[in-house]
Amino acid sequence: MDTQLSPHVRPMIEGDLDAVMAIEVASYAHSWKAEHFFHEIAGSCSWPFVAVEDGHVIGYVCLMSLFEEAQILNVAVQPGHRGRGIARLLLEQAFRVAREKGAETMALEVRASNAAAISLYEKLGFIRVGIRRGYYESVEDAVLMEKPLL
Repeated sequence: MDTQLSPHVRPMIEGDLDAVMAIEVASYAHSWKAEHFFHEIAGSCSWPFVAVEDGHVIGYVCLMSLFEEAQILNVAVQPGHRGRGIARLLLEQAFRVAREKGAETMALEVRASNAAAISLYEKLGFIRVGIRRGYYESVEDAVLMEKPLL
């Protein structure tokens, strides 16, 4: 069990899935299923991480890295812990691992209405590179963003 008081990041394990799912459901109207996270834990090109504080999972990020491109597939922080830099901590870990795996670019998709996430991504060096019309539930657009990792 993690006992550090300040937030730290470690690889996601199967035992984290209940906490991860609670954050996922609290964060997204159309959430991933536990099987999606299990697939990320087991995947050979996937590196999911959790942020842990005082022994409790308070956030997660799912990174996929293959050849020169890495992607953030999912990221969320427990509602009561938002605005404390937890997402930044998780994303910085994802950047480090993607670089170690040889990625040159990090990509992600974000809901056009998620101004807080877009602002964070831009502060971290992402730029908007496109739009996927009606991507979410065939209604909301996705903003495509990329960040160079070199």
